[in-house]
Amino acid sequence: MNYNCFSVDSSWSLFLDRDGVINKRIIGGYVTTRAEFEFLPGVLSALSLLGRKFGHIFIVSNQQGIGKGLMTEEDLQHVHQKMLKEINKHDGRVDNIYYSPSLASDNNPMRKPAPGMAFLAREHFPEIDLNHAVMVGDSLTDMEFGKNAGMVTVLLASEKPATHDHLIDFIFPDLITFAQELLKN
Repeated sequence: MNYNCFSVDSSWSLFLDRDGVINKRIIGGYVTTRAEFEFLPGVLSALSLLGRKFGHIFIVSNQQGIGKGLMTEEDLQHVHQKMLKEINKHDGRVDNIYYSPSLASDNNPMRKPAPGMAFLAREHFPEIDLNHAVMVGDSLTDMEFGKNAGMVTVLLASEKPATHDHLIDFIFPDLITFAQELLKN
């Protein structure tokens, strides 16, 4: 299948949502422990491939399970340590992880769809040009975040939603398909 992908080089940055993109999403719940964290098929290979194309790779994730008291920031750090160890072991890389522990009702500027996490990444890595960045996510909130920060957006889904076309630049079934298509260009 031709996905009509675009071309990037090492001057571009990649922003990835976590749950539903990198790991299996717990429907109606949260990944609160290392034992609950499960990589999606092909993700470790995809991250290795994507590391060859993008200058920076970041994870941006809403983690309101912390705000709800279902887990602590220390619990989240343990989950991320496990994730990063496996990514590095498979020749992938993540330059930094940004997350918002705020509840959706808090309207915190660091919580997606607000672009605060992207702006913080740019503050930490001043060479980042958000107009040369891609946001990959599995929800419309992720797509809004990308657009709010001026990024190209990639939705991981089996089909394009009937509405919100203006938020979605490209659609792929999963991260490995996106990575393989991107490497063809």
